[in-house]
Amino acid sequence: MEAPLQTEMVELVPNGKHLEGLLPVGMPTTGNERMEDSRRSCVEGKSFLQKSPSKEPHFTDFEGKTSFGMSVFNLSNAIMGSGILGLAYAMANTGIILFLFLLTAVALLSSYSIHLLLKSSGVVGIRAYEQLGYRAFGTPGKLAAALAITLQNIGAMSSYLYIIKSELPLVIQTFLNLEEQTSDKKPSLDLMRSFLLPQVIYKKFQVPCPLPSNLTNGTGNFSHVEVMEENTHLQAELDAAALCTPSYFTLNSQTAYTIPIMAFAFVCHPEVLPIYTELKDPSKKKMQHISNLSIAVMYVMYFLAALFGYLTFYDRVESELLHTYNKVDAFDVLILCVRVAVLTAVTLTVPIVLFPVRRAIQQMLFQNQEFSWLRHVIIATGLLTCINLLVIFAPNILGIFGIIGATSAPCLIFIFPAIFYFRIIPTEKEPARSTPKILALCFAVVGFLLMTMSLSFIIIDWVSGTSRHGGNH
Repeated sequence: MEAPLQTEMVELVPNGKHLEGLLPVGMPTTGNERMEDSRRSCVEGKSFLQKSPSKEPHFTDFEGKTSFGMSVFNLSNAIMGSGILGLAYAMANTGIILFLFLLTAVALLSSYSIHLLLKSSGVVGIRAYEQLGYRAFGTPGKLAAALAITLQNIGAMSSYLYIIKSELPLVIQTFLNLEEQTSDKKPSLDLMRSFLLPQVIYKKFQVPCPLPSNLTNGTGNFSHVEVMEENTHLQAELDAAALCTPSYFTLNSQTAYTIPIMAFAFVCHPEVLPIYTELKDPSKKKMQHISNLSIAVMYVMYFLAALFGYLTFYDRVESELLHTYNKVDAFDVLILCVRVAVLTAVTLTVPIVLFPVRRAIQQMLFQNQEFSWLRHVIIATGLLTCINLLVIFAPNILGIFGIIGATSAPCLIFIFPAIFYFRIIPTEKEPARSTPKILALCFAVVGFLLMTMSLSFIIIDWVSGTSRHGGNH
């Protein structure tokens, strides 16, 4: 079956992660398609792209002006998401050494899959994820890519709303109690500029271990150590040492969530090609360096956040890290400011995530129809209703990380880039039995196996009921 020769235009559907700071994206268009696409998009405020009279067009007639450093920032911003809050829980269920190995593997594989995307886009002159799917497999490929990106967006939005559901009541309660207890002392709003990672590291050296017994009604994945008042001092010390000793290699029913959480945290691939388009003097080598540096920065940040979060609470860490700090001091000003900052970020991001999801649904179901405000409102209302019901009845955020990280994330990171590459790269350039294409196929198979195994273990975990340990009670 020959790959489609024409290039079908589709709107960019980002993956729903935190996109503040991401610059406008130039899209490749041809002739009449550009004018038709512009007319359709002007209703939602899409700007026209300017032609460059001074440079030869490459891929598009849009001249990128984004510097190397800003591109690293944009891609790092695309990678960074709510998945960072689940990594400490993942470490608690793998141990430090196994976690580091898996995190390194996922980061390296993410970098390799970006290499496949860049090479595929260089051959066919396409810089949009769904367009690569269309070029490789026609309409089914485009729809599969769009569906995976839509699910990733829905998962991201669900995780953001779950954070709001989990943290907002604690923030309100803390503010009310702070007013009652210290009416003349207000938390400094300047502390909202603090990032999550510095506070997690700082709190590691402030939180006692073990936690006082009246504060350890936690929801971790550990077997509760029952400390009786009649126990000897020696027994109490032994129990404390057991609770505060890090694990380096652990396997249990919750280990199945580790790779899905990591995959969820590293998905940025739909944004790679648009950022490539915006890059000043773009080349595949330069964009690969940007991708490697962005992944390396987030790799270090993810590992440190997971490590210090885990070493603060050990097996008591919850699937949503911030919620665990409520066991220590409900009125802690630093944690309050971090919560307010995180809530502000995710609240402002929800509408940004809703926009591409709604757009993707309209393209998949109503592609050739004129824009309708009624349909626009119905889709948005239906999406918000379904996602809010999901968040309300979800027992914990672990299910969101698990399902999305075990379905759409492996497709976007592992499977699609590999099969698009195998299909798009011409056989006269790289035969089907060439080493790069064999590696790409093996890469897709590994991704499929990881997806199947993760889903299987997660479903078994749900059936057995052990996943309740990851919740917030």
